[in-house]
Amino acid sequence: MIKKDDPDYIFEEYKGHTIASHKNNVVGKDINNLIIVYRSDEFPNHGFIIGLDDSKLSGGRKSVPHNLDDAKGYIDWVVGIQQKKADIKPTNNIVDQEAYDLRVNKGMLPTIAIAGHTFYVDIRMDMLRPKDDFLSKGIVFSDISNYYDEDKRIYTIPYNPKTHEFQEPDYRTIKELPKDLIAVQFPSERLLDRIGWNRHYGFELTHGLAKQGLKLQFEAKQIPWEKTFLVGLIKSNLKEEKNLQKATKKQQPTQPKRSKPKGRKM
Repeated sequence: MIKKDDPDYIFEEYKGHTIASHKNNVVGKDINNLIIVYRSDEFPNHGFIIGLDDSKLSGGRKSVPHNLDDAKGYIDWVVGIQQKKADIKPTNNIVDQEAYDLRVNKGMLPTIAIAGHTFYVDIRMDMLRPKDDFLSKGIVFSDISNYYDEDKRIYTIPYNPKTHEFQEPDYRTIKELPKDLIAVQFPSERLLDRIGWNRHYGFELTHGLAKQGLKLQFEAKQIPWEKTFLVGLIKSNLKEEKNLQKATKKQQPTQPKRSKPKGRKM
């Protein structure tokens, strides 16, 4: 696995794929002459090594450094297979067909806007990955499993709009509604990216699309705290605190009254 900004590689985008060619490649057959192809939405986590970066021209074998013909030929072959699969129409909706082509053939990930910030729906990484904020940890699906409503197939989570992260308040001590957090609601990962879900779990790419349709852009809904479980929890914490104060007051020993000292007669 290489880094996105690895200084030892030359990068080129081609038909929804990223081609990485090592800068130290030399003329001739060499084990270090690597050229790697990634789906753009899977870069740099999962790649496919294409040969030894040598050309196969007619006549004598000729090797050149950073030859991209083999890599592009492989990509053309992959895209051709994907195009044949795309001919199986998931629906008759033109918008869905365009979205299907963008998602499957162009490698475009769905996005969701949460409180004005855009996140990529990245099922392979098990998260909503924030765009243009590399310091944020994002929203990891496995971290918010307790906030999932199976009947409605939605998540309702506490969210920090400044850090662009899922953040829980201290439920044990909270006594007022959070001022730095908001409650947001959005669909399950299966509904956010059915193509990615099908690919990740081994289903046909078109599985479920006829019924569900296909979207590439979503927007989370902000929910008032008053409509969440937090109101009841705060009341419970305040009541417990009040009861604790009463119990503590009862346990305090009562001090006997002191008689005033008698003054000396003049």
